[in-house]
Amino acid sequence: MKEAKNIAIVGATGLVGKTFLELLESDHFVNSNIHLVASKKSAGKKITFRNLKHQVNLLESFDFSKVELAFFSAGSEVAKEYAPLAAEKGCLVIDNSSCFRRNKDIPLIIPEVNSGELHGFPDNGIIANPNCSTIQMLVALKPLHDLYKINRIDVTTFQAVSGTGKLAQEELLKQSEQELQGEKIPISVYNKKIAFNALPHCDDFQENSYTFEEMKMVWETHKILDNNIEVTATCVRVPVLNGHSESIHLETDKKINLASVREVLNNTKGVELVNGEGQESYITAAEIDGKDSVYIGRLRMDLWSKNRLNLWVVADNLRKGAALNSIQIAELLFS
Repeated sequence: MKEAKNIAIVGATGLVGKTFLELLESDHFVNSNIHLVASKKSAGKKITFRNLKHQVNLLESFDFSKVELAFFSAGSEVAKEYAPLAAEKGCLVIDNSSCFRRNKDIPLIIPEVNSGELHGFPDNGIIANPNCSTIQMLVALKPLHDLYKINRIDVTTFQAVSGTGKLAQEELLKQSEQELQGEKIPISVYNKKIAFNALPHCDDFQENSYTFEEMKMVWETHKILDNNIEVTATCVRVPVLNGHSESIHLETDKKINLASVREVLNNTKGVELVNGEGQESYITAAEIDGKDSVYIGRLRMDLWSKNRLNLWVVADNLRKGAALNSIQIAELLFS
């Protein structure tokens, strides 16, 4: 297996970029040299990593031939222009944007779900990291699909502002302060105020009246898990700094046994099942900030059908929903 002696992080100064650095600080690729890369806005800045000052390199002039692996987390436009160039230089690219996810020639990977698709993958090329909401949903549902064959998924997401970025977090904090002080609230990042509010609108609206975020969950579920599953999503932006939550209702081909569901989830890598009752049967986004697992709670059968199940799924969207999933993909391919 090839060794990743040198790794580039493109978009190193953003929220996901900083999460990459947190994870690489001591737990992953500890013997690799890390190169920080960003746009003109951030190039030249110095960031402390592994007790040393690292200067951020300018993306436009960075030589990708000197790294074996590049994590891209700088948006679709940057990925579209620079990810193929990096791959041509012999570098393996793992991209966090939506740019390549629907490309049939580029694998879309969640290690716990479809890692087998990487068998024989070359040392250079592009791998797409799925949408954060799709990742946590499919990590939770893959063992249930294996057990019962899921026919339909209805999901409502409650997505933290960190999914939009640093400016969105700052706006939430500022608007909350202004609301409590009775001040007029300026709106910048979102189309309506986010403080003390819920916006049933993540990403751009499509011609079918669903948003791009909602359609990502449909398309990506079909590509990663099963093209025959009916998926309907409603994605809601909520005033939470970090951590996405999902209310999922699923329908299966076979009758569901709740005890069997609990058993399989308790033995699924990357999943933490909350086994309490009542108020102790779930966990919240605030409690899982900075954690790596996908948390499942509020398991309950549908009131009207033995083939339907409800569950609550929570994960850190910057970690498992982005940086950690990318690192786990890389660890499948590099020593």
